[in-house]
Amino acid sequence: MMANKKTCPADKEAFAKALSDFVKELGSYVASEDGQWTVKGFIDIFKNIYTISSDTKIISKVLEIHLFPRILQFARNNGYSIVLAECQNWYPDFSFVKNDDQTVKFAVDLKTTYRDPNFPGHVNGFTLGSHGAYFGERTSTKNIQFPYAQYSGHFCLGIIYTRAEAKDIDETEIIRVRELADEENKTGAKYKVTAVDNLRSIASVVKDFKFFACEKWKLASDKQGSGNTANIGSITYIDDILAGNGVFSKLGEEWFDEYWMNYGVTTMIKKRKAVPIKSISDFLEFKKGDKSKIVEIKTKKRTGKERPDANFSSTNQKSGDQDKARSLDSGSRPRSKRPLD
Repeated sequence: MMANKKTCPADKEAFAKALSDFVKELGSYVASEDGQWTVKGFIDIFKNIYTISSDTKIISKVLEIHLFPRILQFARNNGYSIVLAECQNWYPDFSFVKNDDQTVKFAVDLKTTYRDPNFPGHVNGFTLGSHGAYFGERTSTKNIQFPYAQYSGHFCLGIIYTRAEAKDIDETEIIRVRELADEENKTGAKYKVTAVDNLRSIASVVKDFKFFACEKWKLASDKQGSGNTANIGSITYIDDILAGNGVFSKLGEEWFDEYWMNYGVTTMIKKRKAVPIKSISDFLEFKKGDKSKIVEIKTKKRTGKERPDANFSSTNQKSGDQDKARSLDSGSRPRSKRPLD
């Protein structure tokens, strides 16, 4: 087994508890009393409001911007500075560096996903970072802010939400709010303009947020989460996500590390052929580990009652939330080597 990361059990335990306590406060920050997202859209100088797209990348990016001041305050309150990912596709989103001992660092990735309307109790899913270069080579600086081995822990700050039904949202609509309306309406004739009395009258594209904080290895499945790219897939059953009851939760972090470092690379003989190992069951058989400690995944099962039109068009785990709008322009959030404190 490998164990090459810096370990600070007391710091890690304190950080994990602080982060778990912190996320309990976030629901009331982003949502109104009825669970609707308080962000209603984008506004221009003429006070026209444009509905936010249902695109998961956009929702994720706006949520990140919405939460960033609170995340920064959390770091300050707990004696940390934040170093943001230098490039938009680097891991992690936030590096927490302890002010009085800068060898203590924690990686925190913001993960968003929506409840799957076709599979009650499940979310669409998300990825947990790469199992490629920097994960396998723990001193590498490729696509990572600090070498993986320098982090004392790797956490997800997660957001589960429900998407509004398509009938409730019109993305072609421009909204004029009477309580704001004191400017001439300067929109082209091709737009549909709807007037509402107040901001609360505008339907939110997402609602019913549930926040969680957990070490990423406790949320992992043993399957890739994004097709041909080297990303670790998450479990999808909501109760297990909130409990940190992933495939490796009884095996431990070292088995998670070793399995994903060797995923698809290590081979075993089956029917007199060498085949790549892509399941934890095969890996434990190969390594003579304890297979009784594997936590079985609650999989999505079709019932024949699925409603494909229940929500905005559903995407699979290859798209949307797992990459958190990293394809969007990163200018909405400062990117700097300098710690933010």
